[in-house]
Amino acid sequence: MCMELSFRLVTTPEDIETTARLADEIWKEHYISIITAEQINYMLDKFQSVPAISDQIGNQGYEYYLMLVDGDPAGYLAIKPEASKLFLSKFYLLKAYRGRGFGSRAIGFLADLCKERKLSAIWLTVNRHNASSIAVYERNGFRIVRTQVADIGGGYVMDDYVMEKEVLSAEA
Repeated sequence: MCMELSFRLVTTPEDIETTARLADEIWKEHYISIITAEQINYMLDKFQSVPAISDQIGNQGYEYYLMLVDGDPAGYLAIKPEASKLFLSKFYLLKAYRGRGFGSRAIGFLADLCKERKLSAIWLTVNRHNASSIAVYERNGFRIVRTQVADIGGGYVMDDYVMEKEVLSAEA
């Protein structure tokens, strides 16, 4: 049975609250085996709280999309178009929806956005110990281009791979 996946641009306070709730649930479930609970809470507050998401949308050029499966929130994406590439800042899916092809379908949605906007690639950062997500990205044509350690304050760092997927131009 193929469930319907749709994407809705986050524009309302209600959508921002839904996104922050999804972040809280997903991060606390998925990242606890990778980083400490203290770092999870710090990052949720700094990057995925209602005020942080509102600021990213309103002042920093980010676009958030809710991923809806049969109309129910299942995850979310955050992107930031750049000069020639699309930065995939956030890509999170509830555990119940993982392993069912929704991630690959979301990457297809992003590739289509790149083509519409004439962007050549999608790039992202992913924790170097997040093997399941890295595997999904690699299956969908991303490759590791470098490692990166970023100080995010509070005594925490993000120890990431930078991955990139080339997207054929609309003319190709």
